[in-house]
Amino acid sequence: MSGNEPVEKRIQVSVWIWARLVLGLRIRGKGRRESGAFLLGHWTGQLGTVTRVVFYDQLDSHAYENGIIMFHGEGLATLWKICRNSGLEVIADSHTHGNMGTGQSVTDQRNPMIPEVGHTALIFPYFARMAPWSMRGVGVHEYLGNFKWRRHDKNGLSDRIRLTLW
Repeated sequence: MSGNEPVEKRIQVSVWIWARLVLGLRIRGKGRRESGAFLLGHWTGQLGTVTRVVFYDQLDSHAYENGIIMFHGEGLATLWKICRNSGLEVIADSHTHGNMGTGQSVTDQRNPMIPEVGHTALIFPYFARMAPWSMRGVGVHEYLGNFKWRRHDKNGLSDRIRLTLW
């Protein structure tokens, strides 16, 4: 190594917060529509620690009206207010797909929730009908800018996200 290689961001989430995320997505989607959430916390260098989940419908009451996610500007304004008041940062965003596909759709690619290079987006299969303590099958995507993404999961798992017991 020459020391010039990019340092990969890593994200850690307690299994309790992860379970809240999975179950919250599942309940909101009702097995028939997409749902989503932001994962908030703190960055220490390249390590993000998630301490809070905020679901899209908590920020934008109209986010799920059409069966797909339509997140409006007022929802982002509310998100930034929460971050400002709590001292938290957006660590990642997440949403569900209705099938096993956890790759990004063209709509996902063209509409990053946080269009910042290095941001992580998670995609849950089957409207998050999965074990709430498992990451298996979750798509993990890094935003590269200019509507380009890099996928970080292989064989249904990713080393970019780590579940912890605390």
